[in-house]
Amino acid sequence: MLEKLFERGLWSTRLMTLSAVIFSILAAFVLFFLASADLYHAAVSTYQYFFMGIHPADFHADLVAEIIGAVDLYLIALVLLIFGFGIYELFISDIDVAKDIGGDKVLYVSSLDELKDKIAKVIVMVLIVNFFQRVLHTDYKGALEMLYFAFSILALSLGLYFLHKGGKH
Repeated sequence: MLEKLFERGLWSTRLMTLSAVIFSILAAFVLFFLASADLYHAAVSTYQYFFMGIHPADFHADLVAEIIGAVDLYLIALVLLIFGFGIYELFISDIDVAKDIGGDKVLYVSSLDELKDKIAKVIVMVLIVNFFQRVLHTDYKGALEMLYFAFSILALSLGLYFLHKGGKH
């Protein structure tokens, strides 16, 4: 009897993961809102550029960087959503609503390794987008720096290739 009581209490501790689920979903909402606000700001800046005659220096590079930054935030929000849904399904319960409407393919995870794999792929995309955003504001002063830039693009491309190839078993 003491063993059953202990096991029931031990099993109930899995509910602590609900805090990770709740806060990761909340953080995802915050990042979606923030990214959308950034895109709204980019749209307003574009309107001012074309219709109000406001032409700031480096407008194009700044606009592209702002849009890429918003995409980066969206991707991080997706990581948080995948994490939240995955932790819930692994430790608490299956999400029956998703299965009823056929939406269980994207966010469904069957193991901790699958969750880590999904999150890792999105994180790699976040890093690539972040790299691209930083490259937009980099000044190249010589051939060696351009060579480093070319090698970094090659490394990112190879990483994406192997990441994509590794996902198809």
